[in-house]
Amino acid sequence: MQEFKRLDEVISTTIKAVEQGREQIYDIADNARLERDELQRRTAELKQQVLTVIDEVDLMEAQERAARLRLMEVSRNFYRYREKDVRLAYEDAQHIQVGLGLLREREKQLRQQRDEMELLLRRISSTVEKAEQLVAQVGMALSMLSGNLQGVAVRLEEMHQRQQLSLRIIKAQEEERLRVAREIHDGPAQSMANVVLCAEICEKLLEVAPEQVKGELRNLKETVKESLQEVRKIIFDLRPMVLDDLGLVPTLRRFIAEQQKRTATVLELVVLNSSERRFPEAVEVTVFRVVQEALNNICKHARAQHALVRLELLPRKVNLFVSDDGCGFDAETVLHADGKESYGLLGMRERVELLQGKLKVSSVPGKGSEINVYLPVQE
Repeated sequence: MQEFKRLDEVISTTIKAVEQGREQIYDIADNARLERDELQRRTAELKQQVLTVIDEVDLMEAQERAARLRLMEVSRNFYRYREKDVRLAYEDAQHIQVGLGLLREREKQLRQQRDEMELLLRRISSTVEKAEQLVAQVGMALSMLSGNLQGVAVRLEEMHQRQQLSLRIIKAQEEERLRVAREIHDGPAQSMANVVLCAEICEKLLEVAPEQVKGELRNLKETVKESLQEVRKIIFDLRPMVLDDLGLVPTLRRFIAEQQKRTATVLELVVLNSSERRFPEAVEVTVFRVVQEALNNICKHARAQHALVRLELLPRKVNLFVSDDGCGFDAETVLHADGKESYGLLGMRERVELLQGKLKVSSVPGKGSEINVYLPVQE
C-alpha cells in the first residue's frame, strides 16, 4: 500500500505538470493561430498585388506593341517624318520596354513571395492542427488522471491495458492518416495540379491557337475522370457507402472485385446462408474491416496463388474464415511483436473482441495462413 501511496503522489505531481504543460500548449496554439491569421492576411494582400501587377503588365504590353508598330511605321517612312518624330518614337518605345521589363521583374518577385508565403502558411497551419490535437490528447489524459484515484491497486492493470489500447489506436490512426495523406498527395493533388496547368494552357491557346483547345480540353476531361476515380477509391477505403446502402455481402463482392484487379492472387468469396437480412452496423463494419485487412496483408506479403473468404450468416452469429496458400508466418511472434506488421492482426482482434467475438490466427511459415472469426449477433 505504501507503494501505491507513492504512486498516488506521483500521479498528483504528474497532473500538476500536465496542467502546466497544457497551459503552455494553449499558449503555443494561440500564438500559432495568430501567426497563421497574420500570414493569411499578408498572403491575401500579396495575391492582390500580383493580380494588380499582372493587369499593369497586360496594359503595358499593349502599349509596347503599339509603340513598336509606331516605330516600325516611322522607320519605314522616315522621309515623311521629321528627325524629331523619329527620335521621339524610338525613345518612347525604349522607355516602354524598360518599364515593361521592370514590371515583369516585379511580377516575378511578387509571385515568388506569394509562393513562399503560401508554403509558410501551410506549415504554420499544420503546426496549429498538431497543437490542437495535442491539446485534446492532453485534456483526455488529464481527465483520466484527475478522476477518482482511490483503489489504484485494483485498477492498475485495467489502466495499463487501456493505455496500451489507446496508444495502439492513436498510432493506427496516425498511420491511417499518413496513408490517406500520401494517397491524396500522390493522386488527386497531383491530378488537380495538372488540371490547373491544362486550364492555363487552354487560356493561352484560345488567343494563339484556338484549334488546339479541343484536344487540351479532352486531356483535361480525362485528368478529371482519373482524379474522380482516385477520390472514390480513397472514400471507399475509408468508409464504403455501399455498406450502409446495400449491406455486407454486396460490399464484400465489390471490394473483392476491385482488389482482384490489383493483384495476381486469385480471390474467392463464398457466402453461406445468404439472405436479404441486414445485421447490426457494428457487426457489418467489423466483418468488412477484418476481410479488408486480411486480404490486403495477403496481397502485399503472402505471395499466395489463391485466397478464400468464406462467410456464414446465421440468425445468432456470423462465422468468417479467410485462408491463403502463401508463404505463411509465425503467428505468435507477430501477434506479440511491437512492430508495424503486428498492428493489423491486433486491430482485427480488438475489433472482434469489442463485440464479444473471438478471433483465431493460424499460420506456419511456408504453409499459408488461416483466420477464423466468430461474432455473436444480438437483435
